[in-house]
Order: sequence, then structure tokens, then C-alpha cells
Amino acid sequence: MERVVTGIPGFDKIVGGGIPRRNVVLLAGGPGTGKSIFGQQYIYNGLMRGENAVLVVLEEHPVQVRISMSQFGWDITKFEEEGKLAVVDAFTAGIGEAAKRERYVVRAPDDFMTLVDVLREAIRDIHAVRAVVDSVTTLYITKPALARGIVLQLKKILSGMGCTSLLISQVSVTERGFGGPGVEHAADGIIRLDLDEMNGELKRSIIVWKMRGTAHSMRRHPFQITNMGIEIMAEQTITV
Repeated sequence: MERVVTGIPGFDKIVGGGIPRRNVVLLAGGPGTGKSIFGQQYIYNGLMRGENAVLVVLEEHPVQVRISMSQFGWDITKFEEEGKLAVVDAFTAGIGEAAKRERYVVRAPDDFMTLVDVLREAIRDIHAVRAVVDSVTTLYITKPALARGIVLQLKKILSGMGCTSLLISQVSVTERGFGGPGVEHAADGIIRLDLDEMNGELKRSIIVWKMRGTAHSMRRHPFQITNMGIEIMAEQTITV
């Protein structure tokens, strides 16, 4: 089994050493659970290992994403300049001075096929082997019936082009699902991040619901967000 090491402390241990190569994994969770940080950490750790990557941003300005990542010490500018990282701007539609400096811009973010064309171009240009889409839910939030089809289409492209990918999926605070009808069947893996109140305190936890191609922990593990990113306590378990 060829695996992609995420480099996220504690995570690789609970999935048997890393994510099976070419898997497309749904990273689901409610607001404030750390989904974007997890995805960005996965991208940055890959770059540090010499693995080129594509980051698709649908909900935040690319400039803000770079600032957010730099706060964890993840400076991605040099990797973009060296052609090792492509940030796909599917947020601004090319509007604004900063957006004009972006190389990969989806001019019609609500047109899925336009995004697919730009994504393909970015992966091909830099020979990416890691990809993160933040968030895939944005693509079908007003058309939930399309959720499974969109995830399957992304899976076909990303896996077919050799990427091991995270699709970030939003759920509401009370929802225990994965962010869209049928998406759990379309993805190769599902990671769920949660933020639950326990004895008057919010606790973060992670559980791997499925991961095709490998054995994985069936327990829920606590994690924390530090100034260096996400750290999972693989040796500990938590009951919600």
C-alpha cells in the first residue's frame, strides 16, 4: 500500500501510516472545528516533503488564506513562486486589485465545469500530487441533489490525475452527517471533526468514519489547535 504521509501530529498513526495514495477524502465538520487548518496543514506538510499541491479556495479571499497560514508559520509564497503550489481562486471571480494578481482564477465560481477546467490546468501545470478543496459544500449548497455527482466528478479528476485529496465539507452544529446526500458513498474516506460541549467546556475531537484501502482507528480521539497547527492525541480516546 502506497501512502501519503499527512505530517499532522497523531493523524497518520490512526490511519495506519497515512492516507492511501489517490484517495479522495471528505473532511467534514461544523463551524470552528478546524477543517481549513487541517487542510492547509496537509498542503504545507506536503510542500515541505517535496510534494506539489493545489489549494482551491471557494469561501475566502486567497490573500486572507495566505495570511492565515503564515500565522502558523506556513509561508506558502515561495512555493507559489517556485511553481510547487497553485492556489485556485474560486472566490473573487477576478474582481479587485489583489485578485488580478492571482494566476488561477475561476471567473464564474458558480459554474462547476469552469472550476473543473481551472483545477485541471493547475494540477497539470505543477504536477500536483496533493489537493484540497475548501469547501466542496459551496459547490452544491443551493442544489443538494447534486452533491453526490459533484463529489464523484471531483474524485474522477483528482484521483485520475494522481492527487491524494481532501474535500472539506461543512455541516451544521447539530448535524451528525457529512454535508450532503450521498457524499459519504462517493468519497474513499471520511474524517469527521467535532466541537462538543462537555461539562461546560468545548472539546475538539476527530474520528475516521472510513478510509478505503487501510485499517484505521475506530475510536474518537481528542485534538488541539496550537500555534503550530493541529495536534491529535492518538493515544487518547474521548466519548461524546
